[in-house]
Amino acid sequence: MTLKELKELVVEANKELERRNLVIYTWGNVSGLLREEGLVAIKPSGVPYAELTPEHLVVLDLDGRVVEGSLRPSSDTPTHLELYRRFPEIGGIVHTHSTWATIWAQAKRPIPCLGTTHADYFYGEVPCTRPLTPEEVAEDYELNTGRVIAEAFQGKDFSAVPGVLVAEHGPFTWGKDPHEAVHNSVVLEQLALMAYHTVMLAGGAVPISQHVADKHYLRKHGPGAYYGQK
Repeated sequence: MTLKELKELVVEANKELERRNLVIYTWGNVSGLLREEGLVAIKPSGVPYAELTPEHLVVLDLDGRVVEGSLRPSSDTPTHLELYRRFPEIGGIVHTHSTWATIWAQAKRPIPCLGTTHADYFYGEVPCTRPLTPEEVAEDYELNTGRVIAEAFQGKDFSAVPGVLVAEHGPFTWGKDPHEAVHNSVVLEQLALMAYHTVMLAGGAVPISQHVADKHYLRKHGPGAYYGQK
């Protein structure tokens, strides 16, 4: 993929957030990475989605140095860069304040895996980070947001659970490219909605049986996956 192609993909992915009702105004952002080149294209801060073009995007290296673009990058850029540095293989990141996922984040609760819809995409609960300390917020808030996300994935597989809730804040998702990261963000919002209502209806809920979760996740993502077409 060329940088030009990546920028076009990132613009389309940002616009998809609005089409899928995951954002209002400018409450979210998508970035994409050319890993071999070490270049990240990200939405500029505060630019409405309807106006966004490839020329608006800011291109940075993984150390945060601007390579291309005259606008200020998203305020969440240090979080994106930290996740790219920490999580090899991912090529796209999404951050939104989508309603249902943010409700769980504000409650500081992980989203439990209660059924097969969840298990098809996320292999286990969607974790919630710990709240940032006053020092972490004051020192380097956005960078430390990325660090607490990485901390929440110690001992977990970031590729099998392609999303997280940042306590008191909202969701981040990722994927092999910006399109997949947006797809996971759309799915996460639906899972958050269903989990909330399941917990309310049942007065609490027991996670899905592990053997059923294994079956549903692995038939789509395991070595012997058979869901979909070749």
